[in-house]
Amino acid sequence: MSALTVADVLDHLDVVAPLGKAAGWDPVGLQLGDPAAPAARVAVCHEVTPDVVAAVEVDPVDLLIAYHPLLFRPTTRIVAGNSASGRAFGLLRAGVALAVVHTAFDVAGGGTADALAAALGLSDSVGFAPLWGPDSAKVVVFVPDGGADAVAAAMAAAGAGTIGRYSGCSFRTEGVGTFRPEAGAAPVTGTAGMFSREAEVRIEMIAPRSSVERVVAALVAAHPYEEPAYDVYEVKANAGFVGRTGLVDGEVTLGALARRVADAIGGNIRIAGRVQDPVTRVAVVPGSGGDFVAAAAAGADVLVTGDVSHHQARAALERGLAVIDPGHAATERPGIATLYAAVAQLTTVVVDLTDLDPSPWEEL
Repeated sequence: MSALTVADVLDHLDVVAPLGKAAGWDPVGLQLGDPAAPAARVAVCHEVTPDVVAAVEVDPVDLLIAYHPLLFRPTTRIVAGNSASGRAFGLLRAGVALAVVHTAFDVAGGGTADALAAALGLSDSVGFAPLWGPDSAKVVVFVPDGGADAVAAAMAAAGAGTIGRYSGCSFRTEGVGTFRPEAGAAPVTGTAGMFSREAEVRIEMIAPRSSVERVVAALVAAHPYEEPAYDVYEVKANAGFVGRTGLVDGEVTLGALARRVADAIGGNIRIAGRVQDPVTRVAVVPGSGGDFVAAAAAGADVLVTGDVSHHQARAALERGLAVIDPGHAATERPGIATLYAAVAQLTTVVVDLTDLDPSPWEEL
């Protein structure tokens, strides 16, 4: 049996945390290293802190899987020092590849959002708060009936038609195309100068914005017409849901729920709302969820998330939504434990660095 490579681990990880479902702004996937390099020893961490870098320098691994990205913004230098690029230099010097899951794991079934809901004992949880993926487009082309399969296959080969774990996805409708070949045209069907009606199929396929040029070139090359008709539309499509809403069991007040949050995940608890008020449906968003106040207020009594600002808390209260904020890292902790367990099923040697918590705040 051939040795496991970084690419092999990433392929397995993509099942646990489909990278195509990550937010468009999120640099998930392999951030450092060679996909073809061996991955005999793998480590998992919450965030690449100085303590994490020091740990893998002392006890080397081939691949480090982190929840948070290390290099979040474009950088022009990878040099030693007390910075994200300095930590990247430390990993490279130690020969450690780095892969990131972040929002791909947030939206995944069984990922960070589900783990937070489970840690708080919520039942009947459902997704809310769509997290839009990379920029995408819908490519639409009109093809004579007999050529539809060949054109769709060519578009798929060029990068269109992948939705989650499904490939070759298209939607087709039958109709009638009309045209009149003018002088100099070489029509496949019809006669120059004569008005024609042809049975055609409209094919619609989603494609990443970065692949649109290749997809269009492929459909033109495969199309039987001299002058194919096609359209490209910018779209938002196939979002994952970064939050969950669920029910609490029994009669629970806001204050009692806050104590449950503290017991389950720790953190420095902040509460916006009246602690004696009853709560029934709870919304949770791991990490920074203040931007989802409006979405949570549409179906929940309270939002549990981190990094809520003064103005976001005020806006929540104005909408009748209470807020429990235990801090950014605390809301992610249940998911980090789930991530380690998932990686432990992918490979035999997994180093647990999840206890090196990245929270900059001291808990009382």
